Amino acid sequence: MSFIIKDETGIARMREACRIAAEVLDEIGPHIRPGVTTLEIDRVCAEAMTARDTRSATIGYQPPGYPPYPGHVCTSVNQVVCHGIPNSKPLKKGDIVNVDVTVVTPDGWFGDSSRMFEVGACSIAARRLCRLTYEAMWLGIEQVKPGARLGDIGHAIQKFAEGHGLSVVREFCGHGIGQKFHEEPQVLHYGQPGTGEELTPGMIFTIEPMINIGKRDIKELNDGWTIVTRDRCLSAQWEHTVLVTPTGREVLTLSPGMPPVPSFVKDMGSVIA
Repeated sequence: MSFIIKDETGIARMREACRIAAEVLDEIGPHIRPGVTTLEIDRVCAEAMTARDTRSATIGYQPPGYPPYPGHVCTSVNQVVCHGIPNSKPLKKGDIVNVDVTVVTPDGWFGDSSRMFEVGACSIAARRLCRLTYEAMWLGIEQVKPGARLGDIGHAIQKFAEGHGLSVVREFCGHGIGQKFHEEPQVLHYGQPGTGEELTPGMIFTIEPMINIGKRDIKELNDGWTIVTRDRCLSAQWEHTVLVTPTGREVLTLSPGMPPVPSFVKDMGSVIA
């Protein structure tokens, strides 16, 4: 497996790209309310990217075997696990929606982050799912340091989620990122501690668990992109981009508008540059 280790210049470029992705999520937050469509969310995000001299990495994105993705962002509502395509259906009170933003800077660096939003007053179960998925992501981030293994990240997420009666989607994972949207390594959100590749300073990757209230089984819709839970139960996802530093990790996609970091995060000095 070949990892691209970023030098100081690359790390600085990634800090900038990731900062912008997080700012776009901050900007969209006030717009998410009952009656708003995900197409409107997509438009606001596209305008926010343009205002920051970046563009969307997703619109027109076409891996082999897929149709071109038609949105500037992914908007995944309720039972949609990931890759939800923005549409004209209004959000309603009680919905939960994941907005996944990936920007590309003029010099070709990618910043990637996603966030859950609650639309008006949500059910206790929906709020619990969003909160526990957020905490699961941070438990994975807590494992990141030189000498740790990728399996440590996945194990921490899986043990926490399943311990709360939730299930972890296994078909999608985090990924390396830099001057390509998707690089090595693949970061599974389940696994065994002490297994997988060793983490070294300069590695940058996403941690983005997708966690379901019901079973972990999923299916793809006919549009070729949208992934839903097979049992139609709710799903949630959060995503940060993380740098392995010589002493720990730095979360590159933090921003003023994100929820508070969970209290169990022990050393914020190792999280923020």
